[in-house]
Amino acid sequence: MWPCVRKSPPAGTPIGAIHIVWPTPEQTRVGPLLDYAYKGEVLLPVPITVPASAAPGSTVTLKAAAAFLVCEEICIPEDAILTLDMPIVSGAPGPDPKWGAVVARTLADAPKAAGLKAVFKRDGAVLKLAITGAPLKGADMAGAYFYPYSGKVIDHAAEQTIERGPEGLTLGLKPGFDFTTGTPPTELAGIIALSGQAYEVTAIAGEPPAGAFGLGPPPAAARPADATGLLTALVFAFLGGLILNLMPCVFPVLSMKAASLAGHAHDPGKTRLQGLAFLVGVVATFLALAGLLIAVRAGGAAVGWGFQLQSPVVVASLALVMLLVALNMSGVFEFGTSVQGVGGSVSARGGVTGAFFTGALAVVVAAPCTAPFMAGALGFALTQPPVISLGVFLALALGFAAPFVILTFAPALMARLPRPGPWMDTLKKGLAFPMYGTAAWLVWVFSQQAGSIALGQVFAAAVLLGFAAWLWGHAQTRRAVGKPSLVALLAALLALAGAIALTALTAQATPPAAVATNAAPTGPGLASEPWSPEKVAALQAEGRPVMVDFTAAWCVTCQVNEKVALSGAGVAQAFRDNNAVLLKADWTNRDATIAAALAEQGRAGVPLYLVYPAKGGPPVILPQLLTEGMVIAAIEKAAS
Repeated sequence: MWPCVRKSPPAGTPIGAIHIVWPTPEQTRVGPLLDYAYKGEVLLPVPITVPASAAPGSTVTLKAAAAFLVCEEICIPEDAILTLDMPIVSGAPGPDPKWGAVVARTLADAPKAAGLKAVFKRDGAVLKLAITGAPLKGADMAGAYFYPYSGKVIDHAAEQTIERGPEGLTLGLKPGFDFTTGTPPTELAGIIALSGQAYEVTAIAGEPPAGAFGLGPPPAAARPADATGLLTALVFAFLGGLILNLMPCVFPVLSMKAASLAGHAHDPGKTRLQGLAFLVGVVATFLALAGLLIAVRAGGAAVGWGFQLQSPVVVASLALVMLLVALNMSGVFEFGTSVQGVGGSVSARGGVTGAFFTGALAVVVAAPCTAPFMAGALGFALTQPPVISLGVFLALALGFAAPFVILTFAPALMARLPRPGPWMDTLKKGLAFPMYGTAAWLVWVFSQQAGSIALGQVFAAAVLLGFAAWLWGHAQTRRAVGKPSLVALLAALLALAGAIALTALTAQATPPAAVATNAAPTGPGLASEPWSPEKVAALQAEGRPVMVDFTAAWCVTCQVNEKVALSGAGVAQAFRDNNAVLLKADWTNRDATIAAALAEQGRAGVPLYLVYPAKGGPPVILPQLLTEGMVIAAIEKAAS
């Protein structure tokens, strides 16, 4: 049985031009067939207009010939002639006491136009139907289904896949007769039903907009994890967290860990307490970021792991925090202690609070990059219900914190460090310079996101912050020798407030016209081109191998790979010899299309390197840590 769905009638439909307001049907599967039907009592309102010539007091008899099927295990055709005598009255009568509320509710629940925009595109064996509009933004899309008006445009028995986007969704349909053997239609009309609501849509041929995809399937539509899959994801997440400690992303915060360990190397109690505080900081920050990521994605935003560094304000704030940490390690000011006995009291500083925030900063700065094993675990986590997702992120956090925590519980290793003394203050000041480097790197990332005017604001904020730190240290010195310090403290707070205000202003920054380095040379003679799915398809159609570099300015691993593996003359020569093309997908700022491409590969963050064969087919995924040899071998294989 073909779907019995029709458009609602226009207002003022006269008698004789009967249009039924059809409720949203239900799916009824019988063997390999899928029909659309109604169950139980069904109301089919019919709007009519009483002719102006009808005299009050007279009676109009309405007649209808109904043909329908009654189905359970078998279907029985039925026919009926229905009549209804309706009196003509003057004025506007009130609602029928028996049927008025029921009819009103039926009309309210019926599919209706809502200004949705829809396009469709045939993509091989899949017909993509993309629908966007205000009613779909942030809606629960689990179980979304398209009921076409025509019975020949799709294969009704085939599953309809769901891909969410920040502004709507994209359904994957199987093309029907009109697309396979008939004349392809110019429009695709029907009803999109979801979450107890249904809307009429009319789609035209076109490219699906970025707002219609990129967030993966709805949580309820995702395949639930079995015990083996969950256990594998947990193990991979823990291993990924361990390996993350060896990634370039973590190098900037190693100095903080080293300084913290040196301070309490020969005090087992304090060392273990710091290890536990570091663990709590790592776990709390990982889970907080994961919870925020899950909530933002559920709300319709196309974001992935590392989303915090896609915000210029967050990047600017982190840069200033790193500068403040470096100034503290350099001795410009002391946090929570006086300057008396600096050389001898280093071991008394950086207590539980410092260890906690060291763990938090390590996660915020380092976690956006992905390590081996970690990528697959994150991709799995973001397709699961929140409880399972948080479990995977917890395993990742435990793996990340494990080396430092184990070290603090290993007295034999800690005993090998020299005894506390003035050398620790020198070490701490020397280790401040990696933190200055981190601040400089974050400012460079910020410049890629927000442009030169906002960059000037951050530089001004940094100067004010440095001045505030110096004034604070000056006040501590005066207080240590019994001199008044109130003026210096007030001036420090005023300078700090100015730095915060300037940082807040960067929220209004407009991204520069050329944020990405898409067209910039990656190495001697090797230049990248902007990535797009259409560009990949066009180059493969020309018979050319394609490498896609999914990167971001805030991903340190990405930048290291670019310098180590993509900048050599050998790689450039391999690209020329094999007529290959390097495409760069820059995710420094949020991009729903890139987020969708990452999700298609089961990834939630960068780096990701794909090599497409010249003769077509799916891409080969390269490791997160590249070498020139890997890239050259992959390009030569793709060409052959």
